[in-house]
Amino acid sequence: MATSPGPLRNNAGSPALTADAALDDIDSCDVLVVPGGPGVDDHLAGGPLLDWIRRMHDGTRWTTSVCTGSLLLGAAGLLRGRTATTHWRSAERLASFAATYSAQRVVTDGKLLTAAGVSAGIDMALVLAAQLADRITAEAIQLAIEYDPQPPFDAGSPAKASQAARDRHAAGLRLSTRPVAG
Repeated sequence: MATSPGPLRNNAGSPALTADAALDDIDSCDVLVVPGGPGVDDHLAGGPLLDWIRRMHDGTRWTTSVCTGSLLLGAAGLLRGRTATTHWRSAERLASFAATYSAQRVVTDGKLLTAAGVSAGIDMALVLAAQLADRITAEAIQLAIEYDPQPPFDAGSPAKASQAARDRHAAGLRLSTRPVAG
């Protein structure tokens, strides 16, 4: 969805996504999933997206976010006085929306369900499936997608990552295209 239907591109020139409907074409939903990522900051000061999120939230069974999508929920006024999570680099920003940050991967507060980062979005989806159906259904979904996290490194949070990994992240991730010797 977008302010108008049609192809949408980001500033980096990524392939277009096509919006099949405009925000005003959608008047209700049972579950609202608000993604984060590049472009979130463009909407934090207000505008049609935040208005639409507020309007949808009034009738949802669940309002959810992944990564910095929680900042959009906060900017829409939905996190005031609530506990939520977001990507760790945006944790301090939640306070500007009168929300309390939790370092948990998934946080449930009333009908709000927030996920910390991209991979935590899978965790959130499974929690949501258990709420919408039941635990066995959620477990069956987890089995179907073979979601059995066993990360090769224990560096998935700033508390666990080495100083060298934190420094590399802060400097900006750039993948080398040089051949690997060996």
